[in-house]
Amino acid sequence: MVASVANAAAAYANASKMTGAGGGASAAGGGGFSDLLQQAAGDVVGALKTGEAQSLQAVTGKADLTAVTEAVNNAQIALQAVLAVRDK
Repeated sequence: MVASVANAAAAYANASKMTGAGGGASAAGGGGFSDLLQQAAGDVVGALKTGEAQSLQAVTGKADLTAVTEAVNNAQIALQAVLAVRDK
């Protein structure tokens, strides 16, 4: 549960940075929500790649099991978030 809370807090912080304090579109007239989705998709892909890389290192015995577990859990949480958004 700690990872979920930490990921939620990080997502909230990223969203507030992208949308500004008012929650509207960015000051430069950018895409706002579409930029937020694009960054979130990139973050999910990054989490999945990190989890995969850590898993491969664990298979070869070159990774710490704690780091592998953390990376795989982060990838799982990110994928669950994407699926939840898709299902809405």
